[in-house]
Amino acid sequence: MFESGFKNVNINLTSANSRRTFSCGDIVTGTLSFDLTKETKITSITMALSGNVDVHWSSGSGGKKRHRRHFSAKINLFLLKSGLLLENSLGGGPTKLPPGTHVYPFTCHIPHGDFPSTFHGVHGKIQYLLTVSIDRPWHFAKSFETELNFLERINNKPELWAPLSGSNSMYVCCLCWASGPVELTATLERKAFMRGEIVKVICEINNASSRTVTPKARLKERQTYYTHGRHNRNSGTRNLVTQNGEAIKANSSDVHKELLLTIPTNTHLTISNCPILEVDYMIEVVVDVRGSSEVIVRCPIIIYDYNIYNQIPQQP
Repeated sequence: MFESGFKNVNINLTSANSRRTFSCGDIVTGTLSFDLTKETKITSITMALSGNVDVHWSSGSGGKKRHRRHFSAKINLFLLKSGLLLENSLGGGPTKLPPGTHVYPFTCHIPHGDFPSTFHGVHGKIQYLLTVSIDRPWHFAKSFETELNFLERINNKPELWAPLSGSNSMYVCCLCWASGPVELTATLERKAFMRGEIVKVICEINNASSRTVTPKARLKERQTYYTHGRHNRNSGTRNLVTQNGEAIKANSSDVHKELLLTIPTNTHLTISNCPILEVDYMIEVVVDVRGSSEVIVRCPIIIYDYNIYNQIPQQP
């Protein structure tokens, strides 16, 4: 067994920030450490840093496998390899390591590129892995891995920080006659928000109908998975948080309401730069008309990370 003679195998990463996150262009440093209880021959110790996307889902009816179709796709974003300990080319054989603690420092550079953030979803994942493989004579190589929390650097586009607004209206029918319209204008202070941030939704409502209406706002997440070429897809939407406002009486005009939505701290980041996996968000502002349909204004937003935003130069 590989474990014979080996104890306490650890990969320890160091990060430039307290949250232990990484982004493109960052230098990853750390150590591989392990204890040996006896003299051991090592052929090589190699390290690989990789970024990978993997999606998979199935569809169809019935419990039997032949009634279901399976879909999957994979992408390798990058793969970097290096050696921490290589076979002694001069001596022509493996390296003999004595009993005790052995520590091997390593340094690698995450390449520059438009890479999506780390993600673990229902039907897929985006992973950045540092894998160390230890190879011994007459043994299968044993691999140990640790995952990097990778965050995409967002582009500092002016439209992300500009106010976002939309309007909609609906006439309410009551038996054989129609009352006045219900009009909604919803405004957000900007399009980009951080996890844990409170979003202020400003609602301007004209209720010329004969019914009571109630404003509400909800944050919705959509995860979409694709096969290569996007010939097949699987998409699902869920409500993350909802905030209800106070009811507005019939025949009320120029009503100003503010609804506060807190983005959950465990929300995924927006992913829009991956060909087989997307995560997007929308704040749906609704005026619920008693006994009738809803008036809806949809505002697409993005969710980003605080540390990454701080590294982006601000517009003058």
